[in-house]
Amino acid sequence: MLHIAPRLNRIKPSPSSMAGQRARELRATGRDILSLTAGEPDFETPAHVKEAAIRAMSAGQTRYTDVGGTPALKAAIAGKFLGENQLAYASNEIIVGTGAKQVIFNALMCTVAAGDEVIVPAPYWVSYPDIALLAGGVPVCVDCPAAMGFKLQPEDLERAITGRTRWLMLNSPNNPSGATYTRAELQALAEVLRRHPHVWILTDDIYEHLIYGDAGFATMAQVAPDLKDRTLTVNGVSKAYAMTGWRIGYGAGPSALIKAMVKLQSQSTSGPNSIAQAAAVAALTGPQDSIATNRREYAQRRDTMVAALNAIEGIHCAVPDGAFYAFASCSALFGLRTQQGVAIETSDDWVMHLLDAQNLAALQGSAYGVPTHFRLSFAAGTDELLEGCRRIARARDELTGQAINQEQL
Repeated sequence: MLHIAPRLNRIKPSPSSMAGQRARELRATGRDILSLTAGEPDFETPAHVKEAAIRAMSAGQTRYTDVGGTPALKAAIAGKFLGENQLAYASNEIIVGTGAKQVIFNALMCTVAAGDEVIVPAPYWVSYPDIALLAGGVPVCVDCPAAMGFKLQPEDLERAITGRTRWLMLNSPNNPSGATYTRAELQALAEVLRRHPHVWILTDDIYEHLIYGDAGFATMAQVAPDLKDRTLTVNGVSKAYAMTGWRIGYGAGPSALIKAMVKLQSQSTSGPNSIAQAAAVAALTGPQDSIATNRREYAQRRDTMVAALNAIEGIHCAVPDGAFYAFASCSALFGLRTQQGVAIETSDDWVMHLLDAQNLAALQGSAYGVPTHFRLSFAAGTDELLEGCRRIARARDELTGQAINQEQL
């Protein structure tokens, strides 16, 4: 009999990955499934990046690389941090992983002991709490309500910190809400963190280049240089350069932390894909015009989708500042019933109704710590987005009954 290690019982499968898989399975049965769950750009990887990969293969760059990344890619990453974020890092302060998720996983596995606490502002990316749990830690999820822009407030951070706190996880722009911290907001959080020198900061900046309007990007180590020696800054090429399948992420932080992370990686995946690393060099050092082009398209899609969602009775969606997700409230529908008599009581129920009644795949907000909302990706064509909103409207029209008083929620 197979015995599964108890540690695996602490975590659940990634909801976003499972949703994509479920949509594919339903399509295979002949159902007309429209999926707005994808957390990846629908644009092509830039041509010069793909050409760099072909050149690398032709040149025989098909061997193992250094565990923590090739010198060429580390140099490109250091140049990116210095040029875009005014952060100086040496080669031994940088690690390259098989996606940003592996970098985050490495960091927590190397530093979190049984019972250590990891502060996770909610809404959060689905994997943060589970990675903390797998490391033996305790995720401390702090509600960041829509009324506060889905952003962590200094007083809430102060209350969440204990003697067992090891990390604060910050994701800006945020998945799923698109909330983006300003320099002033990060500085206010930094004031709290200065009073607690045992707390480290992990900033997940993977959506750095997907900010709309005039707001600029800022990251903690940049706005609070005195905290740089206890900050791990994580990023990657997947979102900005439409390179999700290439699986290259990176992190920069104190050399002692990076050394431990490289040690762990040496006994798990070893070095990242050599061809993908060569492509990432080209992405970081080559033409950057595709970023602005894609961002303009995302902004148009965002405005189209948010307007269409807000035209649906019972749905409310704030305009996201960044990323490519609409995080909409469905709480006004709670208490209504489907034609089969099933009550809509959470976003899980609403998302299941969308799939069953209208063949629309979305993601429940409970996966992100906010059961009153649901997430839709606007990394899809405008026609698909509008069709998705039409299906949401039809699903809403099928509901009957009396909604719950919002003051009861």
